[in-house]
Amino acid sequence: MGAVDFFDSNVLIYLFDDAEPAKQPIARRLVTRALAEGTGCISHQVVQETLNVLTGKFQRPASSEEAQQILERVLAPLWRVMPTASLYSRALNLHARYRYSFYDSLILAAALEAGCTRLYSEDLQDGQQIEGLILENPFRP
Repeated sequence: MGAVDFFDSNVLIYLFDDAEPAKQPIARRLVTRALAEGTGCISHQVVQETLNVLTGKFQRPASSEEAQQILERVLAPLWRVMPTASLYSRALNLHARYRYSFYDSLILAAALEAGCTRLYSEDLQDGQQIEGLILENPFRP
């Protein structure tokens, strides 16, 4: 089965964030299922943002070895979207049309380029549909 669910970096960050006890099990359930079923997807941007937070912004940052394991076991298996000119062009079009920030528009463009039908994100408008992609906040109360 191909990718169905695209994960914004915040979902992956909560997977490893012990300071978010309510969000961590939700992230764990979603990501574990996606890895087991092969239905998850992320982009290079999500890899970069996740590793940046894990290695520098946590109260106890991940070591290089821990980050390498996360890259190999979690991020790399989900990583399906690489930067291309068409990705950036689509992001610019989405930015103009929906008025999301450029970086959020890159996330949207990556999910659409991968053919995903759902985007898990805490930062975008829950329930909005963009070109067949449904935005879902898995942490909403």
